[in-house]
Amino acid sequence: MVSSEFARTAVGIIGNVIALILFLSPVPTFIQIVKKGSVEQFSAVPYLATFINCGIWVLYGLPVVHPHSLLVITINGTGFVIETVYLLLFLIYSDRKQRIKVLLIAVAELVFLGVLSALVLTVAHTTKVRSDIVGSIAIVGNIMMYAAPLSVMKLVITTKSVEYMPFFLSLFSTLNGISWTIYALIRFDPYIVIPNGLGSLLGVTQLILYAAFYKSTKRQMAERKANAEMGLAETVGPTKINNVAHNDHP
Repeated sequence: MVSSEFARTAVGIIGNVIALILFLSPVPTFIQIVKKGSVEQFSAVPYLATFINCGIWVLYGLPVVHPHSLLVITINGTGFVIETVYLLLFLIYSDRKQRIKVLLIAVAELVFLGVLSALVLTVAHTTKVRSDIVGSIAIVGNIMMYAAPLSVMKLVITTKSVEYMPFFLSLFSTLNGISWTIYALIRFDPYIVIPNGLGSLLGVTQLILYAAFYKSTKRQMAERKANAEMGLAETVGPTKINNVAHNDHP
């Protein structure tokens, strides 16, 4: 018979793999941003939310805060580094106004993490109290991460287009929430169950929106491409006529 500890570790490893894929899923989006030299309408909110969320969970998983949580540290530490890279790319390829806004929020998040770490490790003297403090804040951080795409979901509903809501980000966000919910139910941890359970529901909602507006998105993109080609043809046409007229002129 499989012990609960073995099952928890196995699910935790699966959760690490899925979370890593989740963290890496925006890579195609950032390749597109680098190629175009602009973030366009892509939002920095999901990356800022995930950045602070990973930092809080690294703190939560420390042996001096919540013992026996190595798998929580490994994946969130990795996620923290990955999100840092994304935010640096956002700073490079956004306009001045947006760049300042993103930078100020990121700095504020780092200051918050530093202050929280110092207070928890100096004021609270038991792992139980430390776990309760950081865990309560981590719930808020995790819900922020999962709820961050709500602004993008509003854009999807308004424009009837999922162009700026990456599919794989939504898919693996859902799978990540489900896997960590199962992990926390094996040895009940409310600080992991609550946000990841809500995250699973939000992820499913995003996938439903994607299915609902996928066809209209393709139609809009095809129309935009056709209009662009038509505009190019209209520009090239008169130019050729003028060139011919110029050459025929004695």
